[in-house]
Formats: sequence, structure tokens, C-alpha cells
Amino acid sequence: MAPLDDEPELRAGLARAGQSHLLRFWPQLEPAERAALAESLRALGAEELGAHCRRAAQAYAREQEQEPGGHPEGLAGGLQPVQPEFFGSVARSEPATLERWEEEGLRQISQGKVAVLLLAGGQGTRLGVPYPKGMYDVGLPSRKTLYQLQAERIRRVAQLAGEKFGTSCKLPWYIMTSEFTLGPTEAFFRDHDYFHLAKSDVVLFEQRMLPAVTFDGKAILDGKGKLAMAPDGNGGLYRALADNKILEDMERRGIRYIHVYCVDNILVKMADPVFVGFCVSKGADCGAKVVEKAYPTEPVGVVCSVDGVYQVVEYSEIPSEVAEMRNPDGRLTYSAGNICNHFFTLDFLQTVAEKFEPQLKSHLAIKKVPFVDEVGNRVNPLKPNGIKLEKFVFDVFQFSKNFVAFEVLREEEFSPLKNADPASKDTPTTARRSLLSQHYRWAQKAGARFMDSQGHPIPEIQSLSGDEEPPAVCEISPLVSYFGEDLEQYLNAKEVQSPLLLDESQAEALRQA
Repeated sequence: MAPLDDEPELRAGLARAGQSHLLRFWPQLEPAERAALAESLRALGAEELGAHCRRAAQAYAREQEQEPGGHPEGLAGGLQPVQPEFFGSVARSEPATLERWEEEGLRQISQGKVAVLLLAGGQGTRLGVPYPKGMYDVGLPSRKTLYQLQAERIRRVAQLAGEKFGTSCKLPWYIMTSEFTLGPTEAFFRDHDYFHLAKSDVVLFEQRMLPAVTFDGKAILDGKGKLAMAPDGNGGLYRALADNKILEDMERRGIRYIHVYCVDNILVKMADPVFVGFCVSKGADCGAKVVEKAYPTEPVGVVCSVDGVYQVVEYSEIPSEVAEMRNPDGRLTYSAGNICNHFFTLDFLQTVAEKFEPQLKSHLAIKKVPFVDEVGNRVNPLKPNGIKLEKFVFDVFQFSKNFVAFEVLREEEFSPLKNADPASKDTPTTARRSLLSQHYRWAQKAGARFMDSQGHPIPEIQSLSGDEEPPAVCEISPLVSYFGEDLEQYLNAKEVQSPLLLDESQAEALRQA
């Protein structure tokens, strides 16, 4: 522990930073508590702490001055959709083209040039659980968690690449955690034997934490001797890559391409070979996977160009007349909805970390932050009382020299888990339904005939609406099929009873039947 003989210096630094209140309860603290508080304050640095608090208060003041519903001046005039030559689409591409991209992606995976990077530092407050989102079980028949589903997809896509090109390949998995999620995530992976991935290929690292700040620029105390801290947003990735020497590790392994995604999407395709192959074929240094916006005012950021620079523009910043513009084919002009699913080259990430990271702007998040009051009682506020500054992972698009976007089908690749039931969307119920509906479609396409518990045929439904449960329950292990491939050998013309859990042993039994 750090010595406390420099307490006067600590007090003087905080006074200069306008943060003397942080030592308000110093006389009441035990020696170990004093040492821990002093260490955290020294790690932040009084000058940097003061600057951080001023930035937060200034950002809040600017936001308060903006007119409700206002849009950044001149934005509409400089707005352009992603140009066709930099835009790919699953739905609008020929099967042969998709196969070519997939083969290129599998080739890169087989050569050990691809890694996946998971953003898992958030607390999942809206989901209402005290553990990382990746450990959440949405209620599938298998009871698999998000972490397990993702680990098994990694194993399967590496297997597919190895089989196609006759190699034994590794697909490293980097997981960015935070102070809140690192310990539980480490223990979870250890307790589950890393889901049969090599321990050396699962690399956990931690992003920075920043103090939460009051509206008038004071750092908030979470306890008498503890600051209220929060992860610095998913855009904290670039600082964390440098701080933890992750880029050096990637270079040592021969990694050239990195697929980055958020933990909460139950349908995410790990190291998606079609997406990777598309980006590599286009010579991209940076790419975004997107879904078509469902309607003009859907609350999702839009990937587009502003004055020639690619970025994600928040839906609230786009004037309604622009959001409602349509192309001759009837599609929305600004339709590329951001889903936090990205491709980067290692060279690009190295350049960002070394050169551009300090230029990333901080975004304001107004939150309810628990705090201790003047007499030391801990308070859980009923309304927002604090500011958290965050950086966004997509804010590096502006530095790309060859940016591309790749549109995928929402029902096949995007169903986030953000809210607790019984919210209307992005809940355990909607995530579970999305996965089971997808697997029902796969089984149906492979020729399965579902029967109920009495042996009666279950009528097929060719097209499910988003809020409709599939007529039969079918879960397919990622170890059996990564994205619906090779299922005919198990299911074609087979009568199977609902619920069906098609794991490796069940698949083998059906194959031999």
C-alpha cells in the first residue's frame, strides 16, 4: 500500500482541483480504507481528476443549453449515405458472391490471421442482475449462457475453416472487461474449463474506470472512502488495448484482422467469415456490420458520411425530413442501423492507439449514481443525479482510409439483451424467441418434420413475425451448426419431436437413424 505521509500533498492537490470534499470522511476511515482511497486518488492524479470533472460539467451545461429536438447546425447538408461501392448486403448479393466472401473469410481464419474481441465491460444495470451479461441464461432448453453460445460458435467456425483448408487453426478470443466484470468473468470461464477452448487463446483484459461527477463538477463518493467509478465506455477499448499490450500479443500471434462485437447480441456470428471475407476483399481497414432500419424514427444510430467522414449519427440528430427520405426502390436512404459489430485491421488499431485515441470525444451519460450524503449515509437516488463520460467504439470510423459497411438480416443476426422482462423489447424473452425462431427456420429448411408429444404433425409456419413464438421448440447447438449449415444429414425427412435439443449426441443418433 502507498504510504500516507504525503496526506498534506494529497489534500493540496485535491484543493487545487476543486475536489477537497473527497476527504470529508478521512478522520472516520480505518487505516486500510485511507490507504485504498489515497491509492485510487493518486492513480487518477489530482490534476487529471479536476480536468475530468470540469469536462463533465461543461458537457452537461452545453447539453442543457441545446433546444429540445434540435439538430447540430449544418448536419443535414453534409449528410450522405454509405456509397454503393463501399456497401455490401447479404440480401442483395448473389449466392456465388456470398460464397466467395465466405471462402475468403474461412481462408483467413484457417491461416490464424483472425481474432474475435468481445466488449464485456458494462454492468447490465437495466437487466437487473448482479453479474456480467455474458453469464446470463435466457431460458433456452440447453440453459446455455451467452458466453457458452459464443465460445461454441468460435469452436465451430474454427473447425469449419480447418476442415475446408486442411489445417488445425486457432481463433483467439480477447475479452475486454472492467473492474465490475473481470473477477466474475475469470471465475466463470475457469469453472467451465473455458468451454473447451485453450486457456491461452482466451485473453481477458480490463478497461479504465472514470469517476462519476455531479452536475456542478464534483466527483461522487460511493462510500466514505470510495469514489463512484464507471467504465469509460466501449470506446475505452483503444486505450485498454495499449495499456494491456494486447496489440503486441496479437502481432506476436500473427493476427491481421479483428472482429469486435458486444456481449449482449444472442445471434452474433463470431468471426463471421462472410463479413471478414467481404472486408478483406474490399481492402478495408475498418468495417461496420449494420441492419436495415425498420422505420424512419427507429431509435438506432445510422452509419453514414458527414462532410466526407464516416461516422455513426444518433437518430435524434437526424432531421425528420432526412430520416424519411427514400430511394427509388422504396428503401430508406439512411437505413444502415448500427449494431456495434465491427471489423478492424491490426494496422488500423495500432494507428488509432498510437495516434488518434486522444482525439476521441467523450459522450455524456446522465445516470442515477448511488452516493453518500453530507453525514455519510448511502443514498440510492430516485432520479438522475450524476454524469458519466464515455467514449464510443465506433468513433474511430472517422480515421479510416477505406471504410465499408455490410448489411445483414436483423432476424438472423441481431437480437440484443438489454432489459429485464416484462419490458417490450430486448429482453430475455425476445432474445430466446429470436434464437429459437432462427433454429426452427434452419430445421425446417433442412427438411425436419416436427411432431408433438402425441406423435401428431405440428403444422409448419413458413414466415414468423417478430413477436410470434415458433410452432415447435428447436435448439441447435453451435457445435452442430454454426449458421444452419450441414443439417440435412441429420434432419432431412426425419420426424422429430418438439422440443428438440440438437446437440452433438442427438445429431449423431439422427444421422444413423
